[in-house]
Amino acid sequence: MASAVSVTRRIAAVAVALLLVVAGFWASWGAAQHVVFPKGRHHGELLIERCEGSTCSGPLASAPDGADVWMRRSVGVKKGARIAVVLKPSSRQAVRSGTAGFFTAFMPLGGALLLASVVLAGGLLNRRLAWITAGAGVALLTAAFAAVSA
Repeated sequence: MASAVSVTRRIAAVAVALLLVVAGFWASWGAAQHVVFPKGRHHGELLIERCEGSTCSGPLASAPDGADVWMRRSVGVKKGARIAVVLKPSSRQAVRSGTAGFFTAFMPLGGALLLASVVLAGGLLNRRLAWITAGAGVALLTAAFAAVSA
């Protein structure tokens, strides 16, 4: 009976950890796909003129009509900054591009890896795998912070 409980615990821990990592990747992919596969999308430099609430907006330097676009506010975005962006197709929403955009887009995955490491440590009792998973999450979040701060 004890081994059945142990096996069930391990299967549940693996399932929850996988669910966390897949959900983190899915949450990241909405913005990351535009950064990872920028071919065919409009690129430009966004001059931040206004930041209200959770969004910032301003003119896109390379837009033919000089139209305003908006992006989600993040750390390191201040009024007057020029940020390299990629426009989402058929919209006025911009996503930060380049190295900073790549790591910023994958921040939800970094958080999911950290959460999954706790589940792996407690459910599988595999400290090595838990530390590797946590290290990957911390590395991803640290890279995002460093890229945005630079």
